[in-house]
Amino acid sequence: MTARREASAPPDLPGYEHVRVLGLGGFADVFLYHQHLPSRDVAVKVLLAGSLDDDVRARFQTEANLMAQLSHHPSIVTIHHAAIAADGRPYLVMEYCSRPGLAERYRAERMSVAEVLRIGVRLASAVETAHRAGILHRDIKPANVLTTDFGWPALTDFGIAATTGPGAQAMGMSIPWSPPELLAERPHGDERSDVYSLAATIYSLLAGRSPFELPGGNNSAQQLVARIERSPLPAIGREDVPPQLQTVLERAMSKHPSRRFPSAVAVARALQEVEAALRLPVTPLDLTDDVPPAALPATGAPADGVDDDATRLRGIALPASAVTTGGEEEAATRARSVVVGRPTLVPPAPSAAPAPTGVPVDAPPRRRTRLAGALAALVVVAAGAAIAYATLGDRGGGGQVAPSESLAPPATGPVAAPVPAPHSLSGTRAADGSVTFTWQNPDPQGGDRYLWGVLTVTGEPTLELVEDATVTVPADRATGEVCIQVSIVREDRASSARPAQGCVP
Repeated sequence: MTARREASAPPDLPGYEHVRVLGLGGFADVFLYHQHLPSRDVAVKVLLAGSLDDDVRARFQTEANLMAQLSHHPSIVTIHHAAIAADGRPYLVMEYCSRPGLAERYRAERMSVAEVLRIGVRLASAVETAHRAGILHRDIKPANVLTTDFGWPALTDFGIAATTGPGAQAMGMSIPWSPPELLAERPHGDERSDVYSLAATIYSLLAGRSPFELPGGNNSAQQLVARIERSPLPAIGREDVPPQLQTVLERAMSKHPSRRFPSAVAVARALQEVEAALRLPVTPLDLTDDVPPAALPATGAPADGVDDDATRLRGIALPASAVTTGGEEEAATRARSVVVGRPTLVPPAPSAAPAPTGVPVDAPPRRRTRLAGALAALVVVAAGAAIAYATLGDRGGGGQVAPSESLAPPATGPVAAPVPAPHSLSGTRAADGSVTFTWQNPDPQGGDRYLWGVLTVTGEPTLELVEDATVTVPADRATGEVCIQVSIVREDRASSARPAQGCVP
C-alpha cells in the first residue's frame, strides 16, 4: 500500500499558534492557526520546502497580490498577510472559512435550485469583479469555492490566475470544468473561458457531478476531453430545474466562445431572471460600479448587430503543457477548507413580502455592499418579475409574492466537533485482480456509514455510501495502481473533515 504523504511541518509564526492541518497540495499545505492579536482563526497556506524554485515563488507571489486586490469582495476569500517564515518558506494568512465548501457538498447532498441560483449570482459577481480588475481566474470549480462562517460562497485559489496583458500564461487547469479552447492543441482563452467554468460549476451543484462525467462510465481524461469538445451538454436530470435554467447553462457552456454570454455579469443577470420567473427573491449583484444591462437577450443567442467583443478582456495565450488532469499536481496551490460540519438547509422564509424599501434581506454580514448596486439589480429584473407574476398567477395573499426560501444565511451556532477520518485504510489484491479495502472507524456511532470512491485522473471520484467498513473494487476497475478515498458519514449527514486515502499497486 502506498501511504499518503504527511503534512509538512507547520512553520513557527510569531503571534500565531498552530492548531491543525486543513489540507495538502502538490506545492503547498494549508494549516489552521489562531492569531493572537487580533484574536481570530486563520488559514495559513505554506509552500513546501521542496517546491521553492523561482517559478513556484513567482506563482505564490502572484496569488497573494491578485487576491489582495480582490479581497474587498464578499465572495472572494480575504488575504490578511503574506510573508516569509524563519525557515525560508513563503506563506499566506487568509480568512478561515469554517463551513463545508462546495466540493464537500455537491456530491453529498441535493442542493436546492434556489440556493444554487443564489450561489451562482454571487460567484458571477466575484468573477466579474476580477475581470474588471483585469484578472482571469482560469480554474473555477467547486473545490475552489469555500463557504464563509455566514454561509456565503467565497472564491479562492488564484494560484494559476493571470492578468490579461500580453504574455500571460497558464500553469494548469482542471479538465472537468475547462472549456474546449483551453483543452485545444494551442490553448487560448479570455473572460468567456471563466464564464464557461462558472456555468460548469453551477451545473455540478445541480447535477451532483461534473458536466460531462458519466456515472459508472469511463471518465478518463481522454474521454472527458472528447465529450467537452464534441458532445452536447447533458440534461441535468432534475424535475425541479426549469428549462430556462438549463438554457442559461447551455449558452454559457457553448463550445464556441462567441456564442456564450460575453461577461460574468451577463450570466448573473440571466440567473436573476430565472429567480424572478420562479418567484424567488432576487439575489443582488455585489458590484461597486454596476453598469446597465448589455443589449443582449439574457438567455438566447447574441442579438444581431451586437459586437460582443466590446466587453471582452484581452485574450491570453496558454501553452499546451498547461492542461492537468487532477490529483495533487492539479491541486498544486489549492487553499481549500476541508473542515466539514453539518450541512445546513436554509430555513423557509416567512410568507410576508419583502420590505417596500427594496433593501435586500441578505446583505452580507461580513461586508456592506452599496445600496445602489442592490437597487440596480432589482431594477434589472423588474420586467421579468412582472411577466412571471402575470404568467404564474397570484400564489400569495393580497398579491404578495411569497418566496419559497429565504435568502438570509442560516444563523450561526456552536460549531460541531469535526468528524474524524477512518484510519488503518489498507487493501489487498485477490487472484482475480480485484482489490478489497478495509478500514477502521476511530469513533463509531449509531447510524455511521461510509462514503467512498475510486480516485481517478480527474480527481473527482464517483462516490457511494456503504454500511460496512470494507469495499471491493472489481477487476475491471482495478487495473494498475488502485487508490480510494473514504469518509465517515454520521446519521445527521456530517462527514469527515478530510477523507482517508490509500492505494494498492
